[in-house]
Amino acid sequence: MNNEIPEPANLRFLRRLVTVLTATMILGLLTIVALFVIKFMGPVTARLTLPAEISLPAGETAQAITQGTSWIGVVTTDESGVERIHILNLDGTPRQIVNIAP
Repeated sequence: MNNEIPEPANLRFLRRLVTVLTATMILGLLTIVALFVIKFMGPVTARLTLPAEISLPAGETAQAITQGTSWIGVVTTDESGVERIHILNLDGTPRQIVNIAP
């Protein structure tokens, strides 16, 4: 004699649903990890190339630096707290100075 109680249909559906959802989440997570690896393992195309020396006016301290296609921008602060952006050519020669208003 078989004394096992048959599994109700709702419980069987729920068990299969949980299994399918678990497999879907695992595949989604593996896809996201693979996309991150593919994206970040590629070659770095842009490099920050600075001249050997950048001269700033006396009393100014560099706070940040960025590079465009044909220029370098250096954000500076002087002793009185005035901020300026120095735009330089790629060889380090001055091109423009922009005062930042408070």
